[in-house]
Amino acid sequence: MPDPAAPLPDSPPADALVVGRYDQRPGYAVHRAAGSRSWLLLWTEGGAGRVRQGAARLRAEAGDLVVLAPGVRQEYRVAEDAGGWHFWWVHCRIRPAARSWLAPHARGDGCHAVTGVAPAARPLITEELRRVHADARWSGEGAPPPPVAAHHRAVPAVAAALPRAAELARNGVERVLLLTTSVTAEAEEGDPRVRRALTLLRADPAAPHTVASLAAAVALSPSRFAHLFTLHTGRSPMRALREARLRHAARLLESTALDIGQVAAASGFVSPFHFSRAFRAHYGVPPRQFRG
Repeated sequence: MPDPAAPLPDSPPADALVVGRYDQRPGYAVHRAAGSRSWLLLWTEGGAGRVRQGAARLRAEAGDLVVLAPGVRQEYRVAEDAGGWHFWWVHCRIRPAARSWLAPHARGDGCHAVTGVAPAARPLITEELRRVHADARWSGEGAPPPPVAAHHRAVPAVAAALPRAAELARNGVERVLLLTTSVTAEAEEGDPRVRRALTLLRADPAAPHTVASLAAAVALSPSRFAHLFTLHTGRSPMRALREARLRHAARLLESTALDIGQVAAASGFVSPFHFSRAFRAHYGVPPRQFRG
């Protein structure tokens, strides 16, 4: 059996899709000096892991999704104080439009972490990954095979051998990204009126929302709503609106050819100058550079 801590210079090719589930004990570690050739998703179901990519370092616990971009030195291992690490992993290609969903969760050096996925939503994520594993085994005829049983702790790795199987499985990966970046603990817990207001901001960030309009939508006075919203989210309604607009703008920059002025207008900003200044302050780079 190979040394689990031995350096791994290679990883699946950028266009490959490989998926599996590990139930690892302390001592397990992976090092890639040149990083992965493909994107890597790590969904933790139990235990804890330590992840390092470039200068970014984080701890992955149950309900956390870590997504690592290719080409940056990476290391991940069972956390020293954990009895093990139980996680799904997927090497695959991620479309630019889907990458924009991860932008608000960037930790630097191509490392993204979506933490605190609500407990009620976690089985949905796991079910999607079981489906990805099944879709990767599809022959292209009839229905894909059934997923592995939910009680299986370790699931053998599968590489999608056929192009249609890979595309079907990638659709499942995007569902995982959508679910984890949309259904967080913040969205599931707390006051339902605050959740409703957050949904309105996320669904249509370019709308002319105000504290008064949001308060009316959830049947509260503006002062009561502002206090309740800040108490449950840790930020004011208008700060949450600006963040929602910036996330929307990032998605447009990644997935459309709209110019900066059009992106600004479509995201609810009064001017391209104001948009560019806010975007750079939030993401660390101007919109043109973010689009790359």
